[in-house]
Amino acid sequence: MKKLFSLLACTMMAISLTGCGSSGSSSKNVFNFASELDIISLDSTKANDGMSFNAIHAFTDGLMGRDKDGNTANALAESYEVSNDGLTYTFKLKDAKWSNGDPVTANDFVYSWRKIIQEAGNYAYMLGTDGAGVKNADKLMADQEAGKTLDDKAMETLGITAKDDKTLVIELENPCPFFLDLMTFPCYYPQNEKFVEEQGKNYATSAETTLSNGAYKLTAWEKGSKATFEKNNDYYNADAVKLEELNMLLVQDPKTAAMNFDSKANDYCTINSELVDKYKTTENFKQIPEGYLFYLQINFKNEDLANANIRKALSYAINRQDFTDNVLKDGSLPAAGFVPTKLSTGPDGKDFRETADKYTDYNLEEAQKYFDAGLKELGKDSIDLRLLYGTDESPMDTMAEYLQNAFSKLNGLNIEMVATTKNDRIYTKQKNGEFDVSLTRWGPDFSDPITYLNLLLTGNTNNYGKYSSAAFDQAMDNAKKSASNPEKRWDYLVEAEKIAMEDYAFIPVFEKGSAVLQSQKVKNLIQKPVGVPYDFTYVEIAE
Repeated sequence: MKKLFSLLACTMMAISLTGCGSSGSSSKNVFNFASELDIISLDSTKANDGMSFNAIHAFTDGLMGRDKDGNTANALAESYEVSNDGLTYTFKLKDAKWSNGDPVTANDFVYSWRKIIQEAGNYAYMLGTDGAGVKNADKLMADQEAGKTLDDKAMETLGITAKDDKTLVIELENPCPFFLDLMTFPCYYPQNEKFVEEQGKNYATSAETTLSNGAYKLTAWEKGSKATFEKNNDYYNADAVKLEELNMLLVQDPKTAAMNFDSKANDYCTINSELVDKYKTTENFKQIPEGYLFYLQINFKNEDLANANIRKALSYAINRQDFTDNVLKDGSLPAAGFVPTKLSTGPDGKDFRETADKYTDYNLEEAQKYFDAGLKELGKDSIDLRLLYGTDESPMDTMAEYLQNAFSKLNGLNIEMVATTKNDRIYTKQKNGEFDVSLTRWGPDFSDPITYLNLLLTGNTNNYGKYSSAAFDQAMDNAKKSASNPEKRWDYLVEAEKIAMEDYAFIPVFEKGSAVLQSQKVKNLIQKPVGVPYDFTYVEIAE
């Protein structure tokens, strides 16, 4: 009777749609992963969100991947050689197959890398100096921005060449110390040219219009509900894959996901701050770093915000410790600078934040002094500022409400809350400069400080606030020119952050953590705060 009730309860969980998961089912080789987020795109040249990256990586490998311990390791690359000057990488590919039987070839990489630039994909910039620094990538993107047509002849100048089916040569503008780590990221993944062209606009819009070369094959995808994957028996490393089936249960409210976890309808889910106290003493509760930095983007075209004292006042008015400890309660940490903790280690073996200074403090009395000084310099009694945030970006609502309350304590400051969606925030209002202060976030694409610091460069496409500092730009250029001297390069990066933070170029608020529930039966799930958030390749469901 108890078993019957359990099955009935599981069925009644409408959002789950999967029946009872591996923790309570007869099959021990099924993993049900619940997410409050949706999969937006399965095209590696278009995707720009963590959940899409999780799904794409489940069925696609790049040159490099992760081993069982989460370290960068060879994936499709059988081996590689690096030239003495660090500018040329030559990869030999493994004998791997796409799920339609075609071999994975060097041209699959050439096609995909050219495609992301030609189609101005969201992560095309990662091929330029903001990422790998592939030869001529910046020039090609600049030409496109100027309205020039990037034909086949133009794309042949991009520094990636298929020497033969199994040999891929990549040329860089400058040495890139983290190049191999970058190759784990989806924007560098291959695509089968013939298949993609045959599918046209339908490519990667359904399970039937995707191809796999990875650990799993996508068998079904219902947007906003569920994606189902099965083991790819033709995977070159199939022996390492223990799961028979992977289910991503999408857009589950944290409360619903927690109930489903309790009924064994899922094996893993995130929970919100309201549920932390209920679960924090259970054996299934974990707090993990997500890697995202939440911060305030400042519009320097606003004459009031161009005043340094006004920006400084806003930073001093935020009690970051109170917000993370008593509001979020999910393992998030107060931000000390623009480069988060545990992102990257310097040549001295120390985390960047151990070497760099702390640039955030809470002192409401000091905040008011700075604000008053700013008003005096501006010749004003008060100022009005618009606070822009996305309502579909957890926990933006919570953050916006907290900041509204914090800033309202500054005498002379009037805050107008502007609520919108993530896409409208980024691609309309921020892009067009239609904001004063924007609540935003950035996730690290690779384990190096420049994944954050590049955002502050003059002219950077993600520098929507138009911050510009000759001293900052020079420090970053010095770092780039010092690639062969790790110690010197690190010092320049520390200097660059110091310049920007003392300018209050952006105002960092917190480093996002997650409170999660994970079944004790789930083993070898790789979670990384850098790059693709989750790797399901080695997951096992224990007896």
